[in-house]
Amino acid sequence: MRGPHNIIRLIRTGATLERTGAMNVVLDAFEAPPALRFVAHALGKPFMWLGYKGDAAMPPATRALTALGPAYIKFGQVLSTRPDVVGDELAVQLRVLQDKLPPFSIDAAKAEVERELGQPVSEIFSEFSEPIAAASIAQVHKAKLIDTGEDVAVKVLRPGIERAFRKDIDAFYFAARIVDLFAPGARRLRPMEVIEHFDGVVRGELDLRLESSAASEFEANTRDDEGFRLPPIRWAFSARRVMTLGWADGASLGDNAALDVAGHDRAELAERVLRLFLLHALRDGYFHADMHQGNLKVAPNGDIIAYDFGIMGHIDEYTRRVYAEILFGFIRRDYKRVAEVHFEAGYVPADKDVDEFARALRAVGEPIFGMDATQISMGRLLSYLFEVTERFGMETRTELILLQRTMVVVEGVARSLNPHTNIWEVARPVVEDYIKQSIGPRAVLSDLGKTARVLARFGPRLPGLVEAALVRQAADHEPVRKSALRVILAAGTIGLMIGAGLVLLLDTLT
Repeated sequence: MRGPHNIIRLIRTGATLERTGAMNVVLDAFEAPPALRFVAHALGKPFMWLGYKGDAAMPPATRALTALGPAYIKFGQVLSTRPDVVGDELAVQLRVLQDKLPPFSIDAAKAEVERELGQPVSEIFSEFSEPIAAASIAQVHKAKLIDTGEDVAVKVLRPGIERAFRKDIDAFYFAARIVDLFAPGARRLRPMEVIEHFDGVVRGELDLRLESSAASEFEANTRDDEGFRLPPIRWAFSARRVMTLGWADGASLGDNAALDVAGHDRAELAERVLRLFLLHALRDGYFHADMHQGNLKVAPNGDIIAYDFGIMGHIDEYTRRVYAEILFGFIRRDYKRVAEVHFEAGYVPADKDVDEFARALRAVGEPIFGMDATQISMGRLLSYLFEVTERFGMETRTELILLQRTMVVVEGVARSLNPHTNIWEVARPVVEDYIKQSIGPRAVLSDLGKTARVLARFGPRLPGLVEAALVRQAADHEPVRKSALRVILAAGTIGLMIGAGLVLLLDTLT
């Protein structure tokens, strides 16, 4: 599937942008220079006849992306949250991609439900509405359970979506391979690994059993978070292509007019959505990685309700600590420490100059402070960051793509609620609290306690394991072997005693 025939798919992408009138819209939004405009049109116009026509009733950019398929729609969803990058006009056009796409028929949806749940819809639901929201991969219906009378949301995958997505992602793989072959300077971004990561993430969206499981885990982590809640999963009525969850009433976080009419404080909502994301990423290492406005509502009591758990991010504890230190350093304007953390974590090659890197980071960070957020061009900032990372040989860390992408999306959501929101000011208390808990003396004691618990589990077997290993390795020098054995066994015993003591101390303190 990843052969040269995908050239046609890539050409068709440019041709579709031209045919739908989206090419100029996109070039204008990104303030493309004249040379790039010339090249883009020269490549697109001769092949316009290959482009998809799309729905003429839609704005040009939305028309092009919906015609091109689900992977392109996902890209448009991200851009819709960044008016500071693509401009207000294009951001508004792209916002319909979140949950206002053309639906498939209710008959097709019912057929999918019956096939997956093994029962007629009429035996499960007393009511089953027309589609109320349609996105790139699935659509949602409001229904009422016969057994309990509870209102629920029923999410159903689009028929044939797996094949449609496969076609898009294959073209992306082909493009990444071309970059690898003909753009050596971009290899540090590891485009093939990036596409593989994206492929794996979206495959998870195509199995709603995995989404249900993710929602259940996320709810367990966040059930005590004030001002935030999730609709409960109804496992008995969920399967691979169908997911049923409790109904959530509220105003969309992307509808500022509705939020104002309901009396919600948009500035406070902007800060809360940022704090919640950082809290989930740093505290739990498990966060909602698709937090655009189409997946967030505000309940009448002011709670933020999240749904659509197809894309979730996971960060291990060590990486969370590294990124917390980086964020904390930026907040304190301690660019030398930020640079040192990059080197300590291996993010920057050791042969680079740490002081020079710190000065480059200062040039990135200083414009953020003391300025109104509306004065900061995120497009120019990201462009400069790219230049800095390229100069110092940093490689793309594929395991952190979702974290980096979601930070951009959430900041865009916050700024759509309140253009004056500054992510660094909101982040300070969350990051400071995490630093105190994860990097201070108490964290060291906690780490030692965890290590001691592991040793304690193997305690009864440890002397035997050590002796057996030494017997296998030491065929000669019998006296030396026996002395070494005694020393190691003694050290192991002492280590276990210390570990047990740390466990008792930790339990006492907690």
